[in-house]
Amino acid sequence: MSVQTDRTDTGTAAAPGVRKTDVPPPDGTGIRKGKNKGRGKDPAGRRGGASAPYVLLLPALLATVILLGWPLIKNGMLSFQNLNPRQLILHLTEWRGIDNYTDVLSSADFWKVVQRTVVFTAVNVVLTMVFGTLVGLLLARLGKRMRLVLLLGVVLAWAMPVIAATTVYQWLFAQRFGVVNWLLAKAGWTSMADYNWFGTQLSTFSVITLLIVWQSIPFVAINLYAATTTIPKELYEAASIDGAGTWKSFTSVTFPFIRPFLWATTFLEVIWIFKAFPQIFAMNKGGPDRLTETLPIYAFVEGPGNQHYGMGAAISFLTILILLALTAYYLRTVLKQEEDEL
Repeated sequence: MSVQTDRTDTGTAAAPGVRKTDVPPPDGTGIRKGKNKGRGKDPAGRRGGASAPYVLLLPALLATVILLGWPLIKNGMLSFQNLNPRQLILHLTEWRGIDNYTDVLSSADFWKVVQRTVVFTAVNVVLTMVFGTLVGLLLARLGKRMRLVLLLGVVLAWAMPVIAATTVYQWLFAQRFGVVNWLLAKAGWTSMADYNWFGTQLSTFSVITLLIVWQSIPFVAINLYAATTTIPKELYEAASIDGAGTWKSFTSVTFPFIRPFLWATTFLEVIWIFKAFPQIFAMNKGGPDRLTETLPIYAFVEGPGNQHYGMGAAISFLTILILLALTAYYLRTVLKQEEDEL
C-alpha cells in the first residue's frame, strides 16, 4: 500500500503527485541503479586503452630481442668456451668457465689497448664536438643560400659510405702518389714528398682521427642547428636591448637551450667513436705493429684473426660492459637533471 505525502522525510516539500515508492531504491552497494547504468564498463575500457601502447611496442621489442638479445646471449655463452678450429670441425663444446676473462684481464696488452681506446675516443669526441658546434652555429647565422650550400656539403660528407671515405683518405695520404704529400712538397716541405703516414703510431692515428672527425661533424652540426631553431628570437632581442654582445648572448640565451642537445650528442659520439671499427681496420689493420688497435680491433684480431673465438668473445663482451657502464652513467645524469628541474 502506497502512502501519498506532501513532504519528504527530511522535511523538505516534495513536488505534488510524487510518491515515495516512485523513487528507485538503492541496491546493496548504496548506489542507485538508475543513475549509474553502464558505469561498470569504464575500468575495463581504461585498462584496454592503457595496454594499447604496449601492444604497439610489441613488434619492436620482439625484433630487438631477436636481432640484439639473442646474439648477445650467444656471444656471452661463447666467451666461456674454448672454441678453436678443432672444436669447430669436430663440433665439440669445451667449457672453460671464467678462464677466458682471467687471461684477458691479466694481460698487459689488454690494458694498454683500453688506455689507448679511451685516449683515442676522448680526442676524437672533443674535436668533433668543438668543430661540429661551430659549424652548427655557423649554419644558424648564414643566409638561406649559403646555408643551403653548406648543408649540402655537410650532408654529402655524412652520406658517404665509411669504406669509400677510408679508401679516399688512403689515396690522399699515400706515400708515393698521395695528394697531401704532393701539396706539402710544392709548399716547400720537400722532406714530406715520400712521407709514410702509416709508418708510425702517431701519424696513423692522425689520419684516422681526421677521417672520423670529418665523418662525425655533420651529425653534430645538423643536430645543433636544429636546436638553435627552437630558440625564440625575442630572447636575442631582449639580450641586445640589455647591451649583451655576441659572447654574452651565446652564454645567456643560446647555450642554455642547446645544452641538452650537446649532452645527448656528446654521449652518442662517445659510443660511436669508442666502437669504431671499419675506419681503423680498413686504414691499416691496427698497424704498424698493432700500435693503433682499439678494443674492437683487438677483439677481432684475438678472436677470428687468431682463431681463438672464445677469447675474442670475452674481449667483445668486456667492451659491451664498458659501453653499458657509460650508458648507465648518462641515464643517471639525465634523470638527475630532470629531478633538479622539477
